[in-house]
Amino acid sequence: MFANRFTVLLDANVLVPALTRNMLLSLAEAQFFRPRWSARIMSETERALSELLQDYSKPDPSADAARACHAMNRAFEDATVAGFEAIESGIADHPGLRDPDDAHVIAAAIQTGASIIVTDNLKDFPETVLAEYGIEAKDANAFLADTIDLKPEKAAEALAVMRNRFQNPSITAESLLLKMEARGLGDAADLLRDHISAL
Repeated sequence: MFANRFTVLLDANVLVPALTRNMLLSLAEAQFFRPRWSARIMSETERALSELLQDYSKPDPSADAARACHAMNRAFEDATVAGFEAIESGIADHPGLRDPDDAHVIAAAIQTGASIIVTDNLKDFPETVLAEYGIEAKDANAFLADTIDLKPEKAAEALAVMRNRFQNPSITAESLLLKMEARGLGDAADLLRDHISAL
């Protein structure tokens, strides 16, 4: 459907919140873009998910988090990026990088040819650093809005499939938009509101 769809690296912080994760992966499943992450990003995701689920008093948060990450890797078998360590060591020394620990995310993006890093920690990925590698960082709201705007009706249909998976409780299209707004995805919600009949 989208022969020229681009490759995107998803940071751990956009894979942890359930709604954001489900929206991103639903649009990836509909071939709007190719999702990529590293084993380290997935480990961070699993750890953060486990901590989050603990806050919700889940009986076995570690197992639930592991299952969620396994499901992501199974659904997108070619998503894991490897072999970027040599690139990472050079980036970690970049004077414009706030935290050398974030170098692995940039290195993975370079290795896989990603044009965008989707992260809600934009301050950790300065434009001055990313521009050297032809990469841009966008937060989840901006990226989802841009992606939906490519083909709003098709995006709404893909997200309707996601919405229909929600059970106990099920949610209406309007409720989904309200949940998006509450989670800081207002720009994406605004675009979908014009196509609510498909959502």
